[in-house]
Amino acid sequence: MATYQLHCFAQSGNSYKAALMLNLIGADWEPVFVDYFVKTQTRTPEWREALNEMGEVPVLVHDGRHFSQSGAILTYLSEKSGQFGPRNENERYEVLRWLLYDNHKFTSYFATYRFMSGLMKSGDPAVLTFLKSRITTSLAVVDKHLAGQPFIVGDRPTIADLSLCGYLYYPVEEHGFDFAVDYPAIAAWLERIRALPNWEHPYTLMPGHPLP
Repeated sequence: MATYQLHCFAQSGNSYKAALMLNLIGADWEPVFVDYFVKTQTRTPEWREALNEMGEVPVLVHDGRHFSQSGAILTYLSEKSGQFGPRNENERYEVLRWLLYDNHKFTSYFATYRFMSGLMKSGDPAVLTFLKSRITTSLAVVDKHLAGQPFIVGDRPTIADLSLCGYLYYPVEEHGFDFAVDYPAIAAWLERIRALPNWEHPYTLMPGHPLP
């Protein structure tokens, strides 16, 4: 058995954040497929009792402990590996600032919009319009920030980058945003992350693609 097990599925960008981190640090890890779309595993009492009471992926298992929430998992793996973490107190708070921004303003709207419009092909048009307006605002914030530096916290990648990029490698057909055209600094940043050793696309790194 691998040192780390990550309960995940390919369409989950939050799972991808953890899976990508594990790959980049060269961890001994294995994915454990969670059937979210057919068996809706995360909604069952048994799954929640055994793995995560919040009913969400990813769940990282290490040394008999269970970790959930991608930001907490990234922080744990960074501290365990000594990689992609802050170098000083100022960077520590800057990393935390962007992790919180990602969860509150960036991933939250983007993931919901993609799920409703790109994967489920459903959703109230008014809701989708609202979500898209919030996404464009948050993308503009990150694009402007990255226009002045190569990575979120400066000259090297940290877990802040791995958090913010979690949903952005999925096909444009799933979310409708062409970063190369509308957000060039984000597009260039994604290419810098793609160039890191052991980078892999979410649909090859985790099980469950394509959808049945």
